Amino acid sequence: MSERGVCVVTHPLSSSGENATRTLLNILSALGPVSLVTADLPNNSTIRDDHEVVEVTQAGVGGSIPVAAARFLLNQLRMSRVLVSRDEDVVLFFGATAYLLPVLVAQLAGKTVAVEPRGDVPLTLKLAWRQRIPTPLADALATLVRLLERVNFIAADGVVTYTPNMARQLDLNPNAPNVYPHGARYVDTEKFRPRTSFTERPKTIGFLGRIDEEKGIRTLAEVARRIPNEYTFRFIGTGNLEGWLREELADEIAAGDVEVTGWVDHNNVPAELNRLRLLVMPSEPTEGLPTTILESLASGTPVYATPVAGVPDVVHEGETGFLMEETDPEGIATTLERILTRNDLDNVAANGRTLIESRYSFDAAVERYRDILAALRA
Repeated sequence: MSERGVCVVTHPLSSSGENATRTLLNILSALGPVSLVTADLPNNSTIRDDHEVVEVTQAGVGGSIPVAAARFLLNQLRMSRVLVSRDEDVVLFFGATAYLLPVLVAQLAGKTVAVEPRGDVPLTLKLAWRQRIPTPLADALATLVRLLERVNFIAADGVVTYTPNMARQLDLNPNAPNVYPHGARYVDTEKFRPRTSFTERPKTIGFLGRIDEEKGIRTLAEVARRIPNEYTFRFIGTGNLEGWLREELADEIAAGDVEVTGWVDHNNVPAELNRLRLLVMPSEPTEGLPTTILESLASGTPVYATPVAGVPDVVHEGETGFLMEETDPEGIATTLERILTRNDLDNVAANGRTLIESRYSFDAAVERYRDILAALRA
């Protein structure tokens, strides 16, 4: 098959999805022509300036399950019509792993089709739907989405996952011939680098991300109360629980033991990571490989995170970081105290930076996708 470029297809994009998509497009554009077919791209997105974009609708996902389902089907019909007319020989469904109709239409049009999950989408939807509708209905709908995803995994010419462990979490065999388990994104190693030597950093540990329920913020608030007195716990970010967090830890904030930054521009994230001696990330099982973890390691900041999805492939216990086996506040705090008293944390920090430079730089990511596309087209 001649190489005519790659068409990336996504579901409606949130801000985090937009960032991940931009990263993927940057990698693929280094290998040849690339375009994006999507819905609901934010109005201020710079992706339009850098890449060809086809937007099938401006409509959101809707305020109710029936409306969302109708738009889900309508978007698939529109995407199918677009894909038939595209010239690219490879179509990559990024995150849109349950879009069965356009997958089948693209194959019938003679294109090579790959799907790349960004995480456990059915589980993410189930947890969100349980907040809005009865649990049995939420679970049934999530099961339907998982079935569609499984059919796509079988129907597609290839499935790309960030890491081998992520493949296993999705019940895929990383050694199967149609599974490509090394599709992790890259980190800008110039932007994210150790600007402050580890030994000169303040005695601050912290969390960086959305201050929301699903990020374990209530647990981390209790952990913040239990850390050694000479350390400060810094919450970096904003979200629905920010007000609660400030009220809950008002005494600790007043005493200087806890800091809550509020919203931080992404351009300032490297500086924030360089202030930390340890990043604490109780990552969710819905995530594939949190970008924050890669950025932290690139910045020379060790990570203490739950061993979900692709995390154990980059957070190597005692080498580049530490795996959170206990998730209760007391267990996390006890392990934190043990980690912070290690005399080799600077070596752990250096190992994390070396890992990112060797495996997750832009050049390394381009080479990985060069191999993936060559195998898909073979």
